[in-house]
Amino acid sequence: MRKVTLFIAMSLDGYIADSQGKVEWLEGQSEDIENVDSYSEFIKEIDTVIMGWNTYHQIVTELSPDQWVYEDLTTYVITHRVGDSTEKIRFADTKPAVLVKRLRQENGKGIWICGGANVVQQLVEEDMIDCYYITVLPTLLGSGIRLFGKSRKERKLKLVNIRSYNGMTELVYIRR
Repeated sequence: MRKVTLFIAMSLDGYIADSQGKVEWLEGQSEDIENVDSYSEFIKEIDTVIMGWNTYHQIVTELSPDQWVYEDLTTYVITHRVGDSTEKIRFADTKPAVLVKRLRQENGKGIWICGGANVVQQLVEEDMIDCYYITVLPTLLGSGIRLFGKSRKERKLKLVNIRSYNGMTELVYIRR
């Protein structure tokens, strides 16, 4: 069965975007310090990415409007909007847990939950995430879009790795 990983960054106070939905604050404490490239190692084990409409829209309109940054992956965009699916970008009008259950049964590498908060929160609630790879940034936003919302039940995790660089801390947890 394919592994489902949440790979995401958040502020120290638990936000993945500011109150306008922006992510310009996603950086370490100094531009002069070299950052660790965890993404390149992580992505070697992934061939599928799942994201919500807002994350997709932000990528194609603000973060990388000229080139699709996940061209080597099959991307599923969970949305009620009608979109023209391609071989690599597929628009899915379904619940995240339904999509993940189906994809887990297919052959392939790991599945990356990229965002946004609504998709993440639904998958947490359904206990569909195997690994939580969260980078905590040295920023207090005070408000914005929270990574984790209220939950009906407690989730126990096991810390399996921790790394710190440039004021950021990478935490890797698995379900226990």
